[in-house]
Amino acid sequence: MCRYRRLFSHHTNATMLFLPSPSSQTLILRSFRTLISLSSNPITLFTPPQNPIPLFNQTLTLRRFSHSSNSPPLAPPVREFFGFSPNAVISKCISSVSSSSSPSMAVADAVEVDEKGEESGDEVIDEDVKPSIPVRAYFFSTSVNLKELMDQNRPNYIQPTSRMTNYVVLRFGNTKPESIGLGASLSGSDSVYMVVFQYGSVVLFNVREHESERYLKIVKEHASGELSEQEMRKDEYEVKEKPTLETWMEGGLDYIMLQYLNIDGIRTIGSVLGQSVALDYYVRQVDGMVGEFTDINRGMEKTGTFTMKRKKLFQLVGKANSNLADVILKLGLFERSDIAWKDAKYAQIWEYLRDEFELTQRFASLDFKLKFVEHNIRFLQEILQNRKSDFLEWLIIILIGAEILISVYDIAHKSVTSL
Repeated sequence: MCRYRRLFSHHTNATMLFLPSPSSQTLILRSFRTLISLSSNPITLFTPPQNPIPLFNQTLTLRRFSHSSNSPPLAPPVREFFGFSPNAVISKCISSVSSSSSPSMAVADAVEVDEKGEESGDEVIDEDVKPSIPVRAYFFSTSVNLKELMDQNRPNYIQPTSRMTNYVVLRFGNTKPESIGLGASLSGSDSVYMVVFQYGSVVLFNVREHESERYLKIVKEHASGELSEQEMRKDEYEVKEKPTLETWMEGGLDYIMLQYLNIDGIRTIGSVLGQSVALDYYVRQVDGMVGEFTDINRGMEKTGTFTMKRKKLFQLVGKANSNLADVILKLGLFERSDIAWKDAKYAQIWEYLRDEFELTQRFASLDFKLKFVEHNIRFLQEILQNRKSDFLEWLIIILIGAEILISVYDIAHKSVTSL
């Protein structure tokens, strides 16, 4: 001990050493023996569960060893004197045990990372969902000759599965006679399906934007009443296939997800999209008529009269009536699909898409606008009728006046000749 003091006597300026008292030495020796026993048997730090527990429910129990609050803490020089720290021994013990239970900790870390990934808002890609199938609907004419279209494209024609005769389905690319069976996938294939309706709508499945015009030209050869580019209407949609979907279908923003897409699904989806894009055209036509009558009413408000000719008014009457007849009769807006009648799965698709595209609400708005147009037409017809009645009345008055003048002249001439 004296040598110890002499050895460090000339180093007092560099390092302040703590010389433990006899009571402190006893405490230090006890702590040292405790740490040595812990380092020799670190497993006593942990109490593994007695019964086997599933991997994600295992709990790691730590026993904490500490001195009493009355015992003085170990000074830093003491730690330097012994060359190690009690915490270092405990950390080594924990690391040794954690390495032995690395599979459990790895799984727990994986679960924790997954939970953090969900909390951070990272997008999770579902590998079961196949590439989406683009659906493009066009309305470019008021009528299509389906018989000529079928005769000219007989190899691509698909036989109907219902009694509906106002549309045909053509397949391009893979032209095998069998149709898409249950569980088959259209996404990722080179097959193109085209649903053509008699009232002028065309719905393309699995066709890219730059390829649409090539397929539309096939229909334009048999179309009449072709519309201009400004009048032509267009709409886009998507169909996704997921064989592991728990329900038959699931809707989303501008897409519908199905377990699989077959010919009946193509017919059902095509019928609703064809009606929707055609209804958009007729709504715009009625909007144009509403705009014309609005301008007439504003002119009457300023001038107190209007200058519309009777012929123009009759043209508006015929246009309004033909639009209403086309929507109800040609489009078959209130006729349920035969496929939807037979199978509840396709009835679910049909009803969902009608709600998605708001066909009932849009027709109600169209009907309200047509009633407004009809009211204005009736009002203007009454005005024109009154104008004609006034003209006839004045004409009768003029004729009566002329007859009176002729009679007076005749009487005067006879009286003069009798003299």
